[in-house]
Amino acid sequence: MKRAAAPTTAKAKPAPAPVSPAKEARAKKPKLVRDSFTIPKDEYAVIETLKQRADSLAQPAKKSELLRAGLKLLAGLPDAALRTALQAVPSIKTGRPKADVPATKTAGKAVRK
Repeated sequence: MKRAAAPTTAKAKPAPAPVSPAKEARAKKPKLVRDSFTIPKDEYAVIETLKQRADSLAQPAKKSELLRAGLKLLAGLPDAALRTALQAVPSIKTGRPKADVPATKTAGKAVRK
């Protein structure tokens, strides 16, 4: 005995609920990028000083927030002022700094480069 094919009934899909503007803005998070860089100790100390200043202003800030705020300020500068700011920052060699390891600790061990 052959079975008759069941008639297919197309069910109407419910219309998606309208998305509120608040939910739409919250749903689109910016992609984050993880990065690392080398910075002189004296300039790194400035970050700590700025963090303390922000705390005293009742506006605690993380390192990344301070750096992002600085980027926003730099982005708003005219070209001449940006050039002046960049010229005030000495260029440093890129890459990880070499560890200061006494020769006695490395005796007998292979040194990685």
